[in-house]
Amino acid sequence: MKARAFEYVRPQSVEEALRAFGDADGDAAYIAGGQSLVPALALRLQAPALLIDIARIEELHGLAVVEDRLRVGATTRHFEILNSELVAEHAPLLSKAAPFVAHPAIRNKGTFGGSLALADPASEFPAMALALDAEVEIASLAGDRRVPIADFFLGLYETALQPGEMIRAVHIPVATGKSRCAFGELARRRGDYALVGAGVNAECDGDRIERIGIAFLSAGPAPMRARNAEAVLTGSRLTLEIIREAQEALDVDLDPPGDEHTPVEMRLHLARVLLGRLLGQLEARP
Repeated sequence: MKARAFEYVRPQSVEEALRAFGDADGDAAYIAGGQSLVPALALRLQAPALLIDIARIEELHGLAVVEDRLRVGATTRHFEILNSELVAEHAPLLSKAAPFVAHPAIRNKGTFGGSLALADPASEFPAMALALDAEVEIASLAGDRRVPIADFFLGLYETALQPGEMIRAVHIPVATGKSRCAFGELARRRGDYALVGAGVNAECDGDRIERIGIAFLSAGPAPMRARNAEAVLTGSRLTLEIIREAQEALDVDLDPPGDEHTPVEMRLHLARVLLGRLLGQLEARP
């Protein structure tokens, strides 16, 4: 199939892009990396009359530390996150997850904001943003607003973005001297969609966990935060008993899909195994 005919504009500012969407009466779509939108256009799953190219709007791009937050511009590409020393220092969980994002060709074009806006439950960056307690800065003609990441993902491919709105940037609390993190995923082959994946972001005082964020991908209809497992671990030391309790709590935290190849119970088992591995990595750090 081919995409239906559409008009195309390349605005020079966020405000110009927002006005273009408004002038199209909502029959429009923003495009930056296009790694999800272009296939959807080809299959006519989306068929906007107007395509608004925001890839070259300078204010949407780049990485910077602003006060105690790492600001990730919406059109910052996956490979930039993978190779950024700034990200490695201030949001190392993103650096650990970045090599697992699809393949190099996709990482060269895909954007961080686009990944969050799509809200694919099998995608690495949305889940890691959730574990990191990020905030999403959303631009609209009515003005900007910030949405905590916990309130941003609403369901399967559903977010808090309203028609015409776009992500301007994502703000992530910077790592501290107490920060420890770990990432992993289990897949049949490297580059395949993960059967289950997870990221852990913690602050530790010696071997005691003061605060922890755990988020899973491929474990529900959206990126999944393991709140009950976090409650078990917070204030505790990583004994085998505590790790086992946290693993058991995943039965309540997660809602994984099942199919003939990977039943629900298998995904839950893999999630428990993966969480145990990641907590072991935290414990191994000096």
